[in-house]
Amino acid sequence: MELNTAQKSPFGGKRKTGTKVRETKGTRVFNVVNIVILTLFTLIIVVPLWNIVISSFASSTALSNGNFIFWPQQLSLDNYRAVFRDPGLWRAFFISVAKTGVGVITHTLFCAIVAYPLSKRRLRGRKLYSTMGIITMFFSGGMIPTYLLIKSLGMLNTFWVYIIPSLFSYYDVIILMNFFRQVPDSLEESAKIDGASDFRVFWSIILPLSKPALATIALFNGVWQWNDFMTTKLYVTNEGLYPLQMRLYDIIVQAQAASTTGLKAQVAINTTSRGVQLATIMITILPILILYPFVQRYFVSGTMLGAVKE
Repeated sequence: MELNTAQKSPFGGKRKTGTKVRETKGTRVFNVVNIVILTLFTLIIVVPLWNIVISSFASSTALSNGNFIFWPQQLSLDNYRAVFRDPGLWRAFFISVAKTGVGVITHTLFCAIVAYPLSKRRLRGRKLYSTMGIITMFFSGGMIPTYLLIKSLGMLNTFWVYIIPSLFSYYDVIILMNFFRQVPDSLEESAKIDGASDFRVFWSIILPLSKPALATIALFNGVWQWNDFMTTKLYVTNEGLYPLQMRLYDIIVQAQAASTTGLKAQVAINTTSRGVQLATIMITILPILILYPFVQRYFVSGTMLGAVKE
């Protein structure tokens, strides 16, 4: 492949300003191998997802055959009707939305408040604080000590068990620290000359300029909060506080229990449970799929700017 760049001359003609670029045989082979690998990787992701989408709309008869469904067969909305008729699902959906919304806002603000002073060299004990934060990235207290701590704090079977333990992540703090360091010091100095306090500078200047980094942290934490069910599994026994993921987990367990009975009378129950399970999966992942395109540009720019230090 040859690329020629041309530019109009002041005398009306064209003159060559670029150089010829030849694609070698090794480059062509490399590109073909990359395309094949990426195509296979895409199929591995897309085909199972497509099967879930189509199967969630399939009738109980089509699901009972146990075949891989690739094209629509006997389309039906019975699975989704069964899901939306479940009062526990709406309660679980509300809990998931509430814990994701509150968790994202509090986590992002808390990490930003911690990251801003750590990004300043004038902070006393900054190296000690950074070392303590790095330790938390590699070591944890363990499941049993964490459970005993949460129990002693009285957070078992409360909504705050979803929020308070997940307030801090030093990985997110590092991303925000690197981003805050790129804000010119002259902006802060001019604001302080006008009488602004450190908190005023942080709230009115740093946060508005850090939207890409904040959106990146919010997306990371939002996806984790939405998909998390281990917190409920470990610390919550009140079904009124079950999020959507825990409700999906219960549906899967019930479907597996029904499939191991070996009774013919359970075939219809198992088929219906599988259809409801697939419909619940689609309802669970749909909000993330809708939200991601709106924050994608912030996500990409925030990841790059927060990770590069000049």
